[in-house]
Amino acid sequence: MAENNQARPACDLSGIKEAVCIHTAKVMDACRDKDCIEDLRVYLTRDSQALLDRSTGARVRTVELLYVDPTVEAIAYNAGYFAVTITYYYKVAGDATIASERPATIYGLAIFTKRIMLYGGDGCAKVFTSRQACADKQDVVRCSAPRAVVEAVDPMILTAKIQEVSSACRCDVDPDTIPEGILACFDDELVLGGEQQRLYVTIGQFSLIRMERDTQLLIPSFDYCVPTKECSDVAGISDAEDACDIFSQVEFPVDEFFPASNNACTDPDKSCNCCKNGYQTA
Repeated sequence: MAENNQARPACDLSGIKEAVCIHTAKVMDACRDKDCIEDLRVYLTRDSQALLDRSTGARVRTVELLYVDPTVEAIAYNAGYFAVTITYYYKVAGDATIASERPATIYGLAIFTKRIMLYGGDGCAKVFTSRQACADKQDVVRCSAPRAVVEAVDPMILTAKIQEVSSACRCDVDPDTIPEGILACFDDELVLGGEQQRLYVTIGQFSLIRMERDTQLLIPSFDYCVPTKECSDVAGISDAEDACDIFSQVEFPVDEFFPASNNACTDPDKSCNCCKNGYQTA
């Protein structure tokens, strides 16, 4: 990541009109994560659990990432470092096999929590905005803490299995609370206990995690960003002929099929980071 943030020599600064101060988020620390989450329990809806209890087998078709909730907490005796607790919420859809009947669709929620450490720097100033609500003590404490940002994609499904509760040699910990917004993604209440069989899924999750702090930067200003693209009417591409005509104007995405070159050079007229005067864009 460091090589992507290296300062590069400017080519032609004659187009600068003024120096402006902007408010932005500075990345203090970042990491990438590749988690293989084994035997993640799925909390099925009431009707889905009734189907699973009668089933002889089950398979998982999709696992959708609904929401990621990161929380930040300062680490004692380690100035500048923070613990980030990240909770992933997944909507799981699959099929249960019941005797000679057709497979029945089942739905449920899976929750995965992990904890990492990142550098967030020291910030003495507390930040308050007009959009911020002081709902509880935690909101007040967070005013001087950095912000954790998690970018994640839908996970890969690796395996799935069902297991009798009576024969399970494990101690599953039920979630303390599930956010109302997550519960609203299901059309029935979730079963958190008392079931005969449980569904477990193993998934692979890719994530990018970074710690940010707000800061002010003085940067050169060339001009305002005025859109040049005209808005197109959605109704104008309702039939196949018009849609194909628009598609024919789309350039072939060559970069999606071939890796980027290390010494790619941008047109000097389109970028300040160019190959003019012998400089190359990394």
